[in-house]
Amino acid sequence: MNRCRRYAFTLVELLVVIAIIGILVSLLLPAVQAAREAARRTQCTNNLKQVGLGMHNYHDVNRRLPPSYVIVPGGGGVHGTPDPLTRDAGAGWAWGALLLPYIEQVALHESIDFSLPCWDVTQRDVSDTPLPIFLCPSASQADTPVEVKNAAGQTLATFGRSTYALNAGQNEPWLFAVDDYQGIADGPLFRNSSTRFSDVKDGLSSTVFAGEHHPVLSDKTWVGVVPGAVVCPTERFAFGVCEPAGVLVNVHSGPCSYTEVPVIHPPNSPIAAPCQMYAEHPGGCNVLLGDGSVRFVAETINQLTWAALASRASGEVVGDY
Repeated sequence: MNRCRRYAFTLVELLVVIAIIGILVSLLLPAVQAAREAARRTQCTNNLKQVGLGMHNYHDVNRRLPPSYVIVPGGGGVHGTPDPLTRDAGAGWAWGALLLPYIEQVALHESIDFSLPCWDVTQRDVSDTPLPIFLCPSASQADTPVEVKNAAGQTLATFGRSTYALNAGQNEPWLFAVDDYQGIADGPLFRNSSTRFSDVKDGLSSTVFAGEHHPVLSDKTWVGVVPGAVVCPTERFAFGVCEPAGVLVNVHSGPCSYTEVPVIHPPNSPIAAPCQMYAEHPGGCNVLLGDGSVRFVAETINQLTWAALASRASGEVVGDY
């Protein structure tokens, strides 16, 4: 009788196979992660394009662009007493709320009572609504709401998150205790702005309207601004300082006209301030230009070029970037 010999892997052969599989997985994983990030970045770009289209439609109807947020100068009544440091008051509703009917959110827009402050408890069902169009898939913790707090840590409101913010220009107007930011904010979109396309003298294709700011650095919202609130960096960037409430919806580029040492912070700058653009994409962030196009701006962009892109009518010439 012939004996049947049974063959099997030896321990050494099994270990070699496992090692080969491990090497293949280690080679494949970065490619898979890169493909996933490319898909997320594409969705992020599409979100900004939809915001840009909404802004253009808003301009067509209202003959001006949406301000970053609106207040009643001097406050009064339900709008409260203005914050002595920033002159912020009610109603506080921000650009995202104003754009709702132009981004296919008519029902949500009609449920808002714009005569009430954005932090009014009767508006809670609206104000804490998460909207995918305002959330970049690459941003971590983007599915969490924003707890708007004051310097003492008291929660003033809970708002839906945005991973995008509007560009106020080179200066930081929220550091001035004035009712009117005209003449201080040199960018296109700020508190109570009424910018028209014709006011953007530097050219719509050479002016940044909005860009990314992910919660890994600090909070941003599409809903509104609460007087007395502060925007603080996360623990990861605890070396930074807290900023006034306007930074819930706005960012700027620098340099500020009132600083002795000019500081410019391009996207993902290591300064890591809540008032700058910051994204978790490798190498930079997406920005929305005034003509409705979206470009990826590298964190290595020339700083003077970045500052020129932030202003609306300063006469700078912007080349390739």
